Amino acid sequence: MADETLKQIVKEKYGRAAQRVTSGGACCGSTPGRSECDPITTNLYAAGETAGLPAEAVVASLGCGNPTALADLRPGETVLDLGSGGGIDVLLSAKRVGPTGKAYGLDMTDEMLALARDNQRKSGVENVEFLRGEIEDVPLPAGSVDVIISNCVINLSADKDRVFAEAFRVLRPGGRLAVSDVVVRGEMPSAIRKSVELWIGCVAGALGEREYREKLAKAGFEAIDVEPTRIYRAEDAREFLAGAGLDTDAIAPEVDGKFMSAFVRAQKPTR
Repeated sequence: MADETLKQIVKEKYGRAAQRVTSGGACCGSTPGRSECDPITTNLYAAGETAGLPAEAVVASLGCGNPTALADLRPGETVLDLGSGGGIDVLLSAKRVGPTGKAYGLDMTDEMLALARDNQRKSGVENVEFLRGEIEDVPLPAGSVDVIISNCVINLSADKDRVFAEAFRVLRPGGRLAVSDVVVRGEMPSAIRKSVELWIGCVAGALGEREYREKLAKAGFEAIDVEPTRIYRAEDAREFLAGAGLDTDAIAPEVDGKFMSAFVRAQKPTR
């Protein structure tokens, strides 16, 4: 599939998700049992973390982890969230870096950007800026960011080498990459690789752990670490897999335990 075709499909899916939230419905990750939803996006944030955030920011979350809780953000730092969606991780990051810091959110979907900016207005958080753009071409100058986070977005890109190269470019020397993503353990069945619905759902585009490390190293990163945070069982995703047109009984033994959410850390060298 051409990169631009995949990109358009991703835009349409996440645009629909934003529209559901705006119209008072639930977003994908908070409506169990829907074929377009998956178990990867559920139960990621503690109630205390999201207290004070607009409900729309919480229900619009489509991530696979909680990078803001694991990124060790410090007051005064500048943070960039790649694929910021409804803005939950940007708003949480802004609180952690405080008024002397700043949190950027980058997204290519107009509906999600509108939702995120509305959530920012409702939350009253001022040290936030949402940018329209693609994670393969970040609209920020080189060396302008201390920390890059992302939440189950990098595996939606068909050009991950470009994503990592751009992340390396915009980080300051010594800057940190701290992302949540879905990572594959072992071989992935071809039926999943061919499923666009699963690609958009954060599964089929996932890299293997070794490949993830190799691509980050190729971009120039060091101190690379991949830490599993949640391992997925086939039974957990039965309804989701069926909704994607797959024979769950046949494919379950091949996918069981092979997908995990992971916290991926890396650092740009200091010189």
